[in-house]
Formats: sequence, structure tokens, C-alpha cells
Amino acid sequence: MSDDGKTGALRRHGCLNRNPERVRDRRFVGEEFFDPRDMLQVKYEMVRAVRAEQLPIAHGAIRFGLSRPACYKAIKAFDEDGLPGLLPERPGPRGPHKLTPDVVAFLSDASALDPSLGMDELVRMAREQFGVELHRRSVQRALVSKKNAPRHRP
Repeated sequence: MSDDGKTGALRRHGCLNRNPERVRDRRFVGEEFFDPRDMLQVKYEMVRAVRAEQLPIAHGAIRFGLSRPACYKAIKAFDEDGLPGLLPERPGPRGPHKLTPDVVAFLSDASALDPSLGMDELVRMAREQFGVELHRRSVQRALVSKKNAPRHRP
């Protein structure tokens, strides 16, 4: 794969190191196999050096161009999930979305029982019932989406 092709592939997969010039490990500087642009490889080699060579994390951070928190996170991820743990996380919400099925069902039922309820009132009701802060437009989209969702028949 050409340099441009590899750079593009690393970028597409979220593995492009934005600061390859910070990687100071001798292998990444002197050997063709080790690519400082490849963040997955950089993180793996940092974890290996810390674990196999007992390199202190502070030194690993400097040697591999990472922050200490990034080193700790990579080590934990590797310990829990192996090499796949070092892959970048997908962007987007990390936990359950505020508009869980229970919240949407509650809002939908409330709206059906009293069609005169406005979005601000539904937002207030969700806050009181579930302790979530919702935007009125999010509530509106959720209700339209639920209304248009295909109904399952037993």
C-alpha cells in the first residue's frame, strides 16, 4: 500500500496519529515496519514496552508521544479486550440515550391522553418523571418517529 493509500486507510479507520512527530521510540524512527502514523501500532508498542520491558508509564508516554492518561487508558483497554481494545471508539453517545424506549412510551402516552400538551410541557413531565433534560425538538422528533413506526401485530 502506498504512503498516501495507507494514510487514507488509517484516517478512514480512525487510526491516523495526528502527531506522529511526537513518537520518539527508536523503532519508529529507524525501521520501516514501524509507522508512527499508525496509532494502533503506536499504542500496542507502548503497551508492550510497559508490560514486557517494565517501562514506566511516564517514560512510555514520552517515548510514544502519548499523554499519561492515554497510556493508562490503552493499557486498561488492552488488558480487558486485547488488541481490539486499542481500536478507536466509534463516535457518538457512549451510554444509553436520554430518549430511552420507556421515556418515549411515557411521552407518547401522555400526548395521546392529552393532545393539547405542548412540547415544553412534555419536556417538563419527562424531567419530573425520569430526571432527564430533553430538548423540545428531540421530543417532537421522537413522537413523530414513534407515530410513523410500523406496528407489530401478534
